Amino acid sequence: MITSLNWVLLLVTVSIMVGLALYSNKIMKTGNGEGGFLLAANCLGPFIGAATIVATGFSGWGFMGSPGVAYKYGAIELIGNFFFAPAMVFAVLFCARFLHQKAEQMGSFTIPEYIARSHEGPEIVKRFTQAFAAIITIILLLVFLVGQIKALGLLAGQWLGIEQETAALLMVGIIILYTSIGGLAAVAFTDAFMVVGMCVSALIIVVTIFSDMSPSELISGLNAIDPELLAPTDSGPYGSSVWHVLMVLPYAFIYSATLPYMSVRFMALAKTTKLHHVAAYMTPIACLLSLVPLAGLYTRLKVPGLATPDEAMPTFLANFLSPSMSAVVTLFILFAMKSTANSVLHAIAGSVSHDLRQAIWPNCRLSEKSLLILNRSAVWLLGGTGFVLMLLAPPFMLSMLAILGSGTLMAALVAPTLLAHFVPANIYAALFSMIIGFSSGCLLFLQFNLGWVEAPIYSSLLACGTYWLVAKYFNHQPSTVSFPSH
Repeated sequence: MITSLNWVLLLVTVSIMVGLALYSNKIMKTGNGEGGFLLAANCLGPFIGAATIVATGFSGWGFMGSPGVAYKYGAIELIGNFFFAPAMVFAVLFCARFLHQKAEQMGSFTIPEYIARSHEGPEIVKRFTQAFAAIITIILLLVFLVGQIKALGLLAGQWLGIEQETAALLMVGIIILYTSIGGLAAVAFTDAFMVVGMCVSALIIVVTIFSDMSPSELISGLNAIDPELLAPTDSGPYGSSVWHVLMVLPYAFIYSATLPYMSVRFMALAKTTKLHHVAAYMTPIACLLSLVPLAGLYTRLKVPGLATPDEAMPTFLANFLSPSMSAVVTLFILFAMKSTANSVLHAIAGSVSHDLRQAIWPNCRLSEKSLLILNRSAVWLLGGTGFVLMLLAPPFMLSMLAILGSGTLMAALVAPTLLAHFVPANIYAALFSMIIGFSSGCLLFLQFNLGWVEAPIYSSLLACGTYWLVAKYFNHQPSTVSFPSH
């Protein structure tokens, strides 16, 4: 009976998402060529913009992984998770406007193209830089996508009563369908629909917990189990000292402002969209979603002997919610996973269909219809590739590779996207900073026993230092050359 309800819920929500994609397809066609597919024809208003940014930032990790971390390490995860809310708001308020205006001035549709066009230098080096940025985006985000598909298959398989691989194929097929129909506009509109469900899910979790016990009872119960859960001597997975958790704030800020699947939303905002309106919508949504790790703390108190911490949220759903309520919340958790997976898929598809095409065939001229076919084909191709890699990838490596992918890409792109606004530099500074950020990010993560956010932060600093040194060496002056649009 419950499985039948789950299938009905899935079919209803998929119908809504496809309907939103078809509606967004009309908006997309009003854009200028690829701009409609890649930048949603610059139509994102304050609520849609806020909703898609928050939905993408608070992925399935926030609903599945974060409660597991809270179960194991305690309240430190609640603090770390909460830092994402102000960091994302700060990224919008301080970075969105200049990124949007400069990208529009230059006619840039992607972050790799933005980097190449915003730095002066020989055309061949600019093309190489755009290709390099696109390739590392594809590689690092593809492994991140593999982790999202794997998580979708695990949860959806249990929820629908089917095999994990079949569920993963079904979920990725749904994502490919609506993403290929309307591009970023479809991703943004469906994200707005899904973030409403995510907020309802967070409310259900919080109400369930505090209907059973008061905050003081939760605190005293956890303290009785282990005082370290509330007063830790380190930051758990974030670092060796209690202060390392503060590094989550700059990490989340750089994450929100530089990763292509996040920052492209800044470029897609409408000219009339007020950033303080976007921030006003984002703040309560992000703060509410930051409370989800409470499920891990509550489960630690109620069911202290779980074999693995990752079972915290499934245990909460199975033991503390009614079957029908558990079905609805699970659907909303799937929403959280899909909201990130569709954004990552759209970003890597843009790198393949737009950036690599420009870098390899700069004189290639295609009609708008041919470009749209190419964009949509890239979504299907990379979505299928992600599914195949999910079947082949060692399961124990997926979580690690997801963290490696997003953190390393963040370090590679931070200087030519953010620091470039303050430090005039040429294309060589952009290229060398990306190489140093990429290589040091991989090295620090794989070879040193550092906290989750330490390696990306340290490699970001190295990349920014490289950018500044190379810029100083070339003594680059701001160019007055105007950039052609598409």
